[in-house]
Amino acid sequence: MYAIVEIQGQQFRAEAGKKLYVHHLTTDVKEGDTVEFDKVLLIDANGAVKVGAPTVEGAKVVCEVKAPLVKGEHVIVFKKKRRKGYRRLNGHRQQFTQLEIKEVIA
Repeated sequence: MYAIVEIQGQQFRAEAGKKLYVHHLTTDVKEGDTVEFDKVLLIDANGAVKVGAPTVEGAKVVCEVKAPLVKGEHVIVFKKKRRKGYRRLNGHRQQFTQLEIKEVIA
């Protein structure tokens, strides 16, 4: 059984036991807290598919916070215009929250 759930504007496939990295949850979540997401767009229960319009009524995904703040890979942004002497170097590390899916409630 899996579900397609929307978390902070992005869609994820949620199955029990799976780990997800979502954009950093700004709410005060700590390691070990449980978080529920009720914006479930689709549920597949062994071939029986329920599609929401826009969400499935009464469905939710229960997750446990494994790590409230995880930093992603360092991304380098380099801009240059040839023969003009223009060079800019910038770096960025995205912040994520690691979640583990406990159960999908249909």
